[in-house]
Amino acid sequence: MIRVLIYFAVVVLLAMGVVWLADHPGMVMVTFGGREVQTSTLVGAIALLAAAAAVVVLWTILLALLRAWPAFRGWRGSQRRRKGLAALSRGLVAVGTGDQVVAQRCAVEAELALDREPLVMLLKAQAAQMAGDTAAAEKTFAAMLNAPETRALGLRGLHIEAQRRSDPEAAYAYAEEALKTATLPWAGDAVLEHRAARGDWDGALSAVDRNLGGRLIDRATANRQRAVLNTAKATEMADHNPLEALMLAREALKVAPTLVPAAALAAKLLTRQGDTRRATKLIETAYAATPHPDLADAYLNVRSGDSGADRLARAETLSRLRPGDPESAMALAHAALDARDFGRARDAMRPLVDGAAGARPTVRACRLMAEIEEAEHGDTGALFEWLQRAQRAPRDPAWIADGVVSDRWSPCSPVTGRLDAFEWATPQEQISAGDEVEHLRDRPAPADAPLLVEKAQPADEARPAEAEAAAAEDVPAH
Repeated sequence: MIRVLIYFAVVVLLAMGVVWLADHPGMVMVTFGGREVQTSTLVGAIALLAAAAAVVVLWTILLALLRAWPAFRGWRGSQRRRKGLAALSRGLVAVGTGDQVVAQRCAVEAELALDREPLVMLLKAQAAQMAGDTAAAEKTFAAMLNAPETRALGLRGLHIEAQRRSDPEAAYAYAEEALKTATLPWAGDAVLEHRAARGDWDGALSAVDRNLGGRLIDRATANRQRAVLNTAKATEMADHNPLEALMLAREALKVAPTLVPAAALAAKLLTRQGDTRRATKLIETAYAATPHPDLADAYLNVRSGDSGADRLARAETLSRLRPGDPESAMALAHAALDARDFGRARDAMRPLVDGAAGARPTVRACRLMAEIEEAEHGDTGALFEWLQRAQRAPRDPAWIADGVVSDRWSPCSPVTGRLDAFEWATPQEQISAGDEVEHLRDRPAPADAPLLVEKAQPADEARPAEAEAAAAEDVPAH
């Protein structure tokens, strides 16, 4: 409404001006190029307005021509960017679906259209990885280091490529550099696991502190990792510095009371010092939470001068902590066997060998029954029957990490280098042959594995139970 009023006001003013000029006639004379042009004031005013209008029109046309080329270039750029983004989307989908040909073609199209776009460089690197062109992938990741917004991504890619070519030192260097760029969880884990895999326990502990300070892990995880590292450090120095080893083991138990290796080590060190009371209390606390044969063995032998009857009495005490648990039954049977109380040993093993609830006796249970038969009756048919059953029996719980079965705990996985990977669990039946363990040990780590380990665990430390059971004539002690 206001614009309409302004328009009418302008028209009225113009009309008034024309009328005023008509009522006051005058003459306008213009001299140009030696010629004189004379006209009335009204005609001169109209000519002046027409000239001004022509100048405005010409100026508008000139500005439009000047702006046309940048506008055309902008339009072409937007069209090019639209095509590049479309190619980028198709390429990422192709990577996700494993279509190598489409991924490479789209990477080329996107690079031509979008140039140094971070996602384009990522697509190009992933397409090269799919094609197995590690040199091109590493070159692309290295180019990402030149831009701040893609530096962390480039370091991550170079870290993975270093893992794929089994170069843990280079992978570690990239992870360290990545931590200087940003607080990245994968880099913190990689640095920690590399140091732990090399046995650099102090360096690994400092890495845990740095990860906690950078909020890459929570406090509970940090406490667990410290406990594992302190246990590994204590195990290494148990022979030449038992006092400090005991301190580290007990420190680990403060934050991880169910960590069996720490409890067993602390109990053995206390036993060496003659402090059987604290050793007994420590094992009872750990065993009540996690029954384990190492704890049972340390408990039965907490005093070296005990008779067989004394060890049997201790086994009775231990079994009351976890009644009905297979480890309690086998510890009790083993102590009774040492005490030559065969009836008590058979009574203890009866729940494990009678097949209650359809359960089959495990390898250890069968071989312990063979020991009982041999000690009580000598070489009889029952002895060899139990040894044969042991070869087909289900496996007992063992330390398992990334498919590797071991009779000894280790702080890191021998396959991926992952810290605190070993768990006390029952192996799957299909992982039953010794060559399977060797195969898993020699297999290269996957691309997204945190870190490779320089040296795998010795074969005698990861020998499965069935390989032991093959030597039927050897009855090992439990």
